[in-house]
Amino acid sequence: MSNPKHIDLYSQKYFLACTIGGILACGPTHSLVTPLDLVKCRSQVKPGIYKNVFDGWKNITKTEGFRGIFTGIGPTAIGYSLQGASKYGFYEFFKYKYSQVIGEDNAHKYRTIVYLTASASAEFIADIFLCPMEALKIRMQTTIPPYATTTAEGLKKIMASEGIYGFYKGLVPLWSRQVPYTMVKFASFEKTVEVLYKTFLSKPKSEYNKLQQLGVSFAGGYIAGVFCAVVSHPADVLVSKLNNQPKAAPGERQANAMDMFKKLGMRGLWTGLGPRIFMIGTLTALQWGVYDTFKVMVGLPTSG
Repeated sequence: MSNPKHIDLYSQKYFLACTIGGILACGPTHSLVTPLDLVKCRSQVKPGIYKNVFDGWKNITKTEGFRGIFTGIGPTAIGYSLQGASKYGFYEFFKYKYSQVIGEDNAHKYRTIVYLTASASAEFIADIFLCPMEALKIRMQTTIPPYATTTAEGLKKIMASEGIYGFYKGLVPLWSRQVPYTMVKFASFEKTVEVLYKTFLSKPKSEYNKLQQLGVSFAGGYIAGVFCAVVSHPADVLVSKLNNQPKAAPGERQANAMDMFKKLGMRGLWTGLGPRIFMIGTLTALQWGVYDTFKVMVGLPTSG
């Protein structure tokens, strides 16, 4: 990549660059908001445990030390780096392939459908890589004191007590959270950027410098993030609740997603929405900012 001008659009180097950009966009940003994620997850599992985010941090620091607010950062960094690589890399790949299948004119005419199908396909694959680390992250964050102090310790404990099933029991709820989330994330970002350039800015995208284009990417990302948080929140609560369950006693059946849905009710599925909107809006804006900054650095155009 020393000579970025040699990266042709939709070449192998292009998809590789998008994959690396996805790692940089998702791994570090999700790790950065671990303190927010921690309070959000605990509030979902035990409503009312904290008055607000700042009260949560104050209580966690008091009882678990400053390090406590970063509980779960290990599996977060690993899991979302793997997910980011798959999500962004495969999104660009599927978007290109699906556009080829239906033809250039139809791809432009029905571009929102292309965005939705490409992002859904990419996230379906990405969640298979994310699920084990997400299971461990939630177990660590929602158990007080934490289920494990390190990623390696947590992986060994889940494997010893539940086997592979322990890592994938939340896969279907994860798909139900992440696939709609990613569909909204990519489609609303693409449409928001399009609207920003057409409606609120006076010149075509090509006439703005890279820094200005990155500003549009950040703004579009934040707006998309708010939509993402709302659409995916009920499934996010289900994932947290399922992975927080203790192992069922002999002869008892482990509660599944439908059991948990009935137990929580519609009101319970919206617990912790406020902190999550703030977290996901910030997270999505940072991700698009980082992703497009990396693309610019290697000589590729910004997204949208």
